Amino acid sequence: MATIKDSVHDHIEIHGVAEELLDTPPVQRLRRIGQLGTVDLVYPSANHTRFEHSLGVYHLADRALDHLGIEGKQAERVRSAALLHDIGHCPYSHNIEGVLYRHTGKYHDEVHDLIESGPVAQTLTEHGLNPDRIADLISGEGELGQLVSGELDVDRMDYLVRDAHHTGVPYGTIDHERLIRELRLVDGDLVLDENNVQSAESLLLARALMNPTVYKHHVARIAKAMLRRGVERVLETDVTDAERLRRMDDYDLISTLRACSETERIVRRLDRRELFKRALWTELDSVPGDLLSADHEEIRAFEREIADEANVDRADVVLDVPAKPTMKESSSRVLVNGEVRTLAEQSTLVTALEQAQRDQWRMGVYAPPESSERVGTAAVRRLGLDLDGTRIRDVRTGINARLDEFDS
Repeated sequence: MATIKDSVHDHIEIHGVAEELLDTPPVQRLRRIGQLGTVDLVYPSANHTRFEHSLGVYHLADRALDHLGIEGKQAERVRSAALLHDIGHCPYSHNIEGVLYRHTGKYHDEVHDLIESGPVAQTLTEHGLNPDRIADLISGEGELGQLVSGELDVDRMDYLVRDAHHTGVPYGTIDHERLIRELRLVDGDLVLDENNVQSAESLLLARALMNPTVYKHHVARIAKAMLRRGVERVLETDVTDAERLRRMDDYDLISTLRACSETERIVRRLDRRELFKRALWTELDSVPGDLLSADHEEIRAFEREIADEANVDRADVVLDVPAKPTMKESSSRVLVNGEVRTLAEQSTLVTALEQAQRDQWRMGVYAPPESSERVGTAAVRRLGLDLDGTRIRDVRTGINARLDEFDS
């Protein structure tokens, strides 16, 4: 058994097959993948990795299995899946996952091809565990797959607390010990026991508060958009391909971008924190429906039109249209008077937080500081936005007074 000191959970005991999996190259690679991607450009202490997060998920899964009374091979499978759940992550966490999905058709939790052979498969097989079944658990399949990837999963319980700890913000604090103690399996569903609606709400609230302050902070979003643009360009060259890139670590990716003439300018800006600025920052209700549903090629066409009208280099305009806000945690299940209900059915807080997410949603157009005013004015015209006079003035000066904190 190995004991590891963790900044969040104190001492974590690693035993069984997990102790051997820990030293396999795919797991050790996670030491070189940041948990929060570009968020460290806003919160400098947010430099924790997917490796330590994986240890935390393993620890919480171990605790949950103990409380659920699950032992033997079944428990070993879940513990293995918890430790391995992020080995499919590409560099810079989720920041470039969408770009790679367009090329490979795979997300980070689709790991069958990664663990069906090699040192991970060998270690699992030596302990009598089927790699395919572990991969299924990682993607959330089966009754216990919900514990690794579901609405009440230990992944979410760890990253909210860990991300809050490392950024220094107080919003992600949840009582994960109570959440784990109150987990129950009822007719194949992972639910929270009676009188724990508030515990489920705490996950919802923590996520809702962490979104605008950490995960979707506008500076992190700008850097993320610039990084995505760099990855798109490098994939258009013969420097690398999507399959090789998705198995790189953060350092490999940055080195690859630095070595490519098409992307060295972008990575130099990221290195020096010479980021684009908001030329436009507008609310959901102001954006036409066809823009909200635009695909990648349509977004790129809009960027070219905006750049041409503003008379700037096409590489200097980035249009960032987030997906419509969703709240997956609202389908978390709780027992109420012996009946399994979704949190959305039982909690009036869900409706309020869904509206808050809608209010917080912003579409951005980003450009270098010296051209942001021209780009913002061109974007208003080309995108057909329904903006009132105040917001147009804000766009033309590149200012959103309510959200200028950390914009330096």
